[in-house]
Amino acid sequence: MSFTEMYLEETKRIIGSLDVGAIDQMAALLANTRSRSGRLFFLGVGGSAANCSHAVNDFRKIAGIECYAPTDNVSELTARTNDEGWETVFVEWLKISHLTSEDAIFVFSVGGGSSERNVSQNLVSALRYAKGVGAKVLGVVGRDGGYTAKVADAVCIIPTINLNTVTPHAESFQAVIWHLLVMHPALKMNQTKWEQVR
Repeated sequence: MSFTEMYLEETKRIIGSLDVGAIDQMAALLANTRSRSGRLFFLGVGGSAANCSHAVNDFRKIAGIECYAPTDNVSELTARTNDEGWETVFVEWLKISHLTSEDAIFVFSVGGGSSERNVSQNLVSALRYAKGVGAKVLGVVGRDGGYTAKVADAVCIIPTINLNTVTPHAESFQAVIWHLLVMHPALKMNQTKWEQVR
């Protein structure tokens, strides 16, 4: 089997193993957030941060939810990293945004954050704060889901099929899941362009 065949076979196995109930639970929580005029904050680093930026566009434009990603504000992100440290960049951003129990946090992460492993501590700090104010937490994460899976109100863990391809599959399926969600009947408010072109 070639690498391409193997990778696509892994992808098929992941699709067949996704927790459909968890995804529908996310759709319901997001619809509830929108009905309360709550805001949605996407948190992620690296490739997941890029996915957050794209997801903000889709949830705002297609699902009509007020959304933000702290990583889109490069000036504040780098100032806080330089002056206060990487671990606090998200939590301090959420404090200034006056996160409340009406809002929700959506994490895109390969590992979900872990204090024990000292990985993505900025996610852990942000989620502790979010839970403290009563905000809902959602996530699309890989591996065992880390801290996100422990505290989330709804989480989709991308199954690990091959330890050598955890990151690309986790980040790819973040896109699959968020695109599914914005098109979900519980959330979709506006038509997408190419579905209108005949």
